[in-house]
Order: sequence, then structure tokens, then C-alpha cells
Amino acid sequence: MEKIIQCTRCVLDTSTKLISFDEHGVCNFCHDYDKVAATTVLRDRVVRYKEFDELILRIKEEGKNKTYDCILGLSGGVDSSYLALVAHEQGLRPLVVHFDNGWNNELAVKNIQQIVEKLNYDLSTYVIDWEEFKDLQLAYFRASVIDLEVPTDQLIVATLYKLAEQHNIKFILSGNNFRTEYSLPSDWIYRKKLDLVNLNNIHKKFGTTPLKKFPKIGVNDRYRYQEKLGIRMVTFFDKIDFNVADVKKRLVNELEWVPYPGKHYESLFTRFYQGYILVKKFGVDKRKAHLSSLICSGQITKEEALAELAKPPYPIELQEEDKTYVIKKWGLTEAEFEKIMNEKPIPHEYYGEEKEMVLWNRVREKMKLVYRYKILKPLGLFK
Repeated sequence: MEKIIQCTRCVLDTSTKLISFDEHGVCNFCHDYDKVAATTVLRDRVVRYKEFDELILRIKEEGKNKTYDCILGLSGGVDSSYLALVAHEQGLRPLVVHFDNGWNNELAVKNIQQIVEKLNYDLSTYVIDWEEFKDLQLAYFRASVIDLEVPTDQLIVATLYKLAEQHNIKFILSGNNFRTEYSLPSDWIYRKKLDLVNLNNIHKKFGTTPLKKFPKIGVNDRYRYQEKLGIRMVTFFDKIDFNVADVKKRLVNELEWVPYPGKHYESLFTRFYQGYILVKKFGVDKRKAHLSSLICSGQITKEEALAELAKPPYPIELQEEDKTYVIKKWGLTEAEFEKIMNEKPIPHEYYGEEKEMVLWNRVREKMKLVYRYKILKPLGLFK
């Protein structure tokens, strides 16, 4: 067994094949974080908040005379819950959407209910067809690809854009958080979360139930939503201050929100996937990436992160309970589950990917040139 080498600054190590180190033992993920942070969250606070205020104004202006001026997906986790609180403070009127994929735990349901009641939001719960969703999740598991969250991510984004079109809403609020999630190696997830070709190919090979009700979003859909309808997904967290400990305190004190034992553990499946399947099948402990982001953003020390990593991802007894529950809910036998767990991991790319994105990008660039030289330049607005 090869010796594991860890970064001298964060807790990422050679369990990701994409890591490299400088002469001081600092990894490439730390250097990448610093470069991006310098152009985002570490910019002058006055500049960041000016941009934030301008974005809020744009959302309000676009939403005039509409029931809602934006859409917000709410999972009950830290980021989406705080996003809901910030939106309320700024006087926004979001349509709050929750996605029930069959794996919610009771605590998440309670937190969501507390938030919408305290903030007086309208809540739209989208319940996915379980038989279709189960079949797609199982297809990904049988395919032995690493990112079993792709079906949920496709569902969330596709539904948000679909609802935005239905309600004529131009802004979708995103809970993406650079400070807490940047240092995630691309060999630990599938970066092309919205690749419909990859999803369909995996399901065609390993699935059995036709996906008739499952909302999907491919490159052509994204082009129509973004370029033709002008729907934008925007984030606040690269513009405002964000400290996890302070945010959790606010959520607890102001919304009676109850914390979870781990990041994204508002979903029972995500808890089991990150704390059991990823660790045992792929040798990946996602906590290393999440904790490393917090180290780089100055929110915890490396010593605190190492102390957290010394513990199991979550209690072993609960892992076994979750395992029994997941196997039964998926309709597998324990032998079938273990057989798939022991199969060799397969890269997502093996099953094919969308190629149209290259064409879309070329069209976008050509249209920009046409706009500049055929429209702006004759008017003296572009030189």
C-alpha cells in the first residue's frame, strides 16, 4: 500500500490522484483556492457588497408586478437555509421549492417547515416519482460510477428552470458556497452534473423503468432557458460575508433551525452515500475536501480538521441501520448490494458525454461578435 501524503496546509492528501505539492508541501488545491478567492471572496468588502446590492436591485426590478421575483431551492441544509434568511432580510419574494426524492429525514422536514413559517414564504414541494427515481439511482450504483448524486442534481436544476419559466421568473438563487465547497477534487465527483447524454446512457444500460416523469435538462434545454428566456442562476455567497459557525448560530437563534451531524446530511441517502459508499467503495472521504475549504477560508484550523477526521464519518451503528434501510428501499438483497460494492469503479466518461456544448459555445461567441460589429459599432457604441 502506498504511503498517504497530506498537504502541509489543508487535509487533502494523495487519496485524490489529482493532487500535487510545491516545495513547501502545500497542495495545488490550496493554491487554486487562493487564486480564485483573490478575485471573489477576498475582494474589498465595499466592492463585494456594492455588487450584492446591485444584484438585489436587479432581482426586485425584474420581479415587479409578479407574485415572485426569484426561486430558491430549500433542502434544509446550512447554505440553502441561510440563503432563505438573507433573501428575507433583503425584501425578496422567492418561490421556495423543496425536492422530495424519497430520502428526506425527519429533521430536514422539520427545519424546512420552521424556515417557511418563520419567514412567511410560499413552499412548493416537488415529489418525484419514486419508482423512476429509484431505478435511476440503482442504475448509477450498478454502473459503479462515483457520483450517485447526479440524478438528484439533475432533478433539482431541471425543476428550478421549469418552474422559473412557468412563473416568468428570471432569477434562481443558488446556494453554491465557494468558502465551504471549493476544494473538491474532480475525481471525487462528476463535474458535468447536467450531462443528459451520460445520464441517459447509464440508465439505458442499467435501468429497467422508463423515465417518463423524471424532469431532465440537456444542453438544448439550458440554451433555451439561459439564452432565449434569460433565466439566470445567481449566488450571494461570493459577495457577502460567510462564517459557518456564525451562520449556524443565526439559523438556530432566529429560525429555531436544528444542526445536522455532517455536511449535506439533511438527506438520509446523502449521509449513507458520503459516509459509507464513497468511503468503502471508492476510498474517498469527502470531509477532507469540505474541511480543507474551511481551513483555506480561515474558519477552522488544521488541528480541528484532523480531530474531526479522527472520528468515523458518522456513528457505525447508524451506518449499519442506514445500510439495512437503503438496501430494503432499493429492493436489493444484501448479497446484490455487496457484489456491486466490490466491483471496480468505472469513470463516468466511459458511458459517453454531451458534445453539443462545444457547438453552443461557438454559437454564443459568434453571436457576440455579430452584436458588437453589426449593431453596436454602427451606433458608435463599440470600438
